[in-house]
Parts: sequence; C-alpha cells; structure tokens
Amino acid sequence: MRIVLPVLSALLLIALPAQARQADGWRRAAPEAEDASAEALAAMDAAVRAGTFQQITSVLISRNGRLIHEAYFDDGGAEARRNTRSVTKTVTAMLAGAAIARGDIGGVSTPVAPLIASWGPFDNPDPRKDAITVEDLLTMSSLLECDDDNSFSRGNEERMYLVENWVGFAFDLPVRGFPGWIPRPEASPYGRAFSYCTAGVTTLGAAIQSAAGEPLQDFARGALFGPLQIEGEEWQFSPTGLAQGGGGLGLRSRDLLKLGQLLLDGGRWNGRAVLPEAWVTAMTTPHARVDEQRGEYGYLTWLPTYTVGGRPLKAWSMAGTGGNKVVVVPELNAVVVVTTTNYRVRNPHGLADALITEHALAALN
Repeated sequence: MRIVLPVLSALLLIALPAQARQADGWRRAAPEAEDASAEALAAMDAAVRAGTFQQITSVLISRNGRLIHEAYFDDGGAEARRNTRSVTKTVTAMLAGAAIARGDIGGVSTPVAPLIASWGPFDNPDPRKDAITVEDLLTMSSLLECDDDNSFSRGNEERMYLVENWVGFAFDLPVRGFPGWIPRPEASPYGRAFSYCTAGVTTLGAAIQSAAGEPLQDFARGALFGPLQIEGEEWQFSPTGLAQGGGGLGLRSRDLLKLGQLLLDGGRWNGRAVLPEAWVTAMTTPHARVDEQRGEYGYLTWLPTYTVGGRPLKAWSMAGTGGNKVVVVPELNAVVVVTTTNYRVRNPHGLADALITEHALAALN
C-alpha cells in the first residue's frame, strides 16, 4: 500500500478534467479549447527565453474565464510575490469602490481633506486644496503641484520617499500653476488636467483607511483579497506605517490575473460579486486625457488601444514601472499579465506592449 497509494494519487490528479477548479479558484483549459494557438504561445515563450523582450519574469493569459497559459522565466516561479510597482494604483481604485459600496465614503465627490486631517496640519492652506475630491485623486487631476514625470516638480514621487509623513508631503504641496502653454482644467478634455502623481494615490489610500476605520491592508484583505482567494500579499509601508496605495504591492502573477479577470467579469469572481458592476464601469470609462500618445484614463486605470493584425482592440490596463502590465481586452474576453524586471531598460513599456500585441493577443483567434 505504501507504494500503490502515491501512484494512485498521481493517477487521480492526472485524470482530473482540465476544467476542474484549482485551490486558488482558477480553472485551467488547453489553449485550443478557448480558440487560442498553442503553437503561437510556445513561440512567444521561446522569444522571451531568447531575451527578445529583455527581463520578462512571467506571462499569463486567461480567456473566457479559463487560465490557458502560464509561464515563468525567473527563479521565483508561480509562488513568487512580484513587486509590480504602480499596478497597485488600480488596486487602490478597487478599494475606493469597495469603500463607497460599503457606505464608508459617500461617493467620488467626497472631499478628501476631512478624511486625512489626522496627518496634518498642512502647509500652503488653500480652499482649492480643501475642495479636492476622491475623484480628483482617482483621475490624477487634483490641483496639487505634483508630477512624477517632471523631476523639477515639488510633488515628484522620489521626493516623497525622503520624508516620514507621505500624506503630509502630498497635502503640503501648493496649488499647481497653469502658464499659457499648459491647458487649464476647463480647457482640457473632460474638464480635468492630468498630472501623474503617486503621492495623490498614496493619500487616497490614507483616506480609504480613515473612512473604513481599519488599516488599509486589513480593509483590502476583507473587501478584495479574501473574496478573490488571494493570499500572502506583500505591502510596502511608509515610515509611519501607512500601506502604500500608490505602488509596490507584491502579488503572485496568478493573483494579478485575477484582478484583471475581476474587471472583465464586471466585479465578479467565480460568480461571486466582489465589486459593484457600476464601479467597474466607472473605472474603465474615460475621465481624463493623458496626452496624444497615451490617450485616455479612467479611475487609476489606463485605457489603451492595441492594434493586432491591423485590428484595433480597446483595452483596460493596470501598469507599473518596468513594463509590468495587467491588460484586459473585452472584445477578446481575455486578460494578459506580463511581469518584468526591466527597470533600467530603454522603453520597457514598449517592450511589454510588443510582447502583448505581437504574441499574446495575436495567439487568440
């Protein structure tokens, strides 16, 4: 029996149908079963291993709610918690929606200042700062002088890490100016002037924590990660102990795929409602315009268009430094996760997008 039982167990595992739900809630399927090319996906993996896209660590694809491709290219494998940087921002948008659904936050028009008062008092008082709303932070369009793309900006993310109170750093900032060559909000699409600001999303996380009455990481566990069967998440924290809603969250690649699937399925995971469908719609609806090249922006969610074989495909994207991406393509009923360590590589987002368009999406019929 000591020899036969392990053999029988192995045979039973092999005999399990491909559609059987795994311990973390995923169902697997062969690519061909979901109209995808196994040959094309194998060619993609070969290109990654050849270094065509530099330092890719994993590529996962789901289609029709089934996990059809899963490949790892680093030593961490499936269980590694990968720091995908600003992908975290979209998680914070999900948590804002959960807090609104629970009634902790009245809505996107709720002013942020009362929720973060305990991190003050703040420098440069201004009634326009008092009027900053949850939606302003969700759309990267508050009037704070904060621009991560401008090394001269007082609110540049790297400056925040030099101080202890990250929320204080954000709301100490003055109101930004609009010289003649920069369109004012009222002259901008959707009435919002976009400015990429990690400090603002960090502050939004603090506001959610205050409204929920528990640490942000605990709220996330109960409202999002628990229902999604995500375990072992690794947060980064400020020197004062605030979980960083603006970046650095460590999750398994399978967990990242779940977040994309949650959006694709209108806030549901394996039939269970986790977020309101209306909130997912709001997250993936344009609310601001980034620029001519990067297009429109939802609630801490990028809204790119990928062109595959001459066919434009609208997508929703969670994106972080190095070209880390979770890309949802509703028209193909698919989600693609690409994780990387291309932090010091030229044009890392371009590399990830090339992998996604030329291989991952091209493999889906």
